[in-house]
Amino acid sequence: QVHVVESGGGSVQSGGSLRLSCAASGFTYSFGKYRMGWFRQVPEKGREGVASIGSDNITTYVHSVKGRFSVSRDNAKNTVFLQMNSLKDEDTAMYYCAYSLQNPTNRLDPNYYTFRGQGTQVTVSS
Repeated sequence: QVHVVESGGGSVQSGGSLRLSCAASGFTYSFGKYRMGWFRQVPEKGREGVASIGSDNITTYVHSVKGRFSVSRDNAKNTVFLQMNSLKDEDTAMYYCAYSLQNPTNRLDPNYYTFRGQGTQVTVSS
């Protein structure tokens, strides 16, 4: 059974930083074979893809976080990270990580991912 646990969220002032972690277990294949993605959601809105990292370590970011966020992975620890710098109020959301064996054209489309975690809340205030 797959388990995904996100952590590292919290409350931070605008301009601050947070580092999110996502620990996964129970995958059918080795962790390194999966594309991992970070997504965020605010109430009454759909899930937005934030960042993705493939098995080849190629990364993809939504335009609004380019230059501020960085996604990385540690396959030995079955963990993916999201380093978030220069946080803005509009980054406030529940953040989720998800996994996929697909390599879609749109690497930030949540429809290609499986979600199992409870998320971690990020709140940015001015």
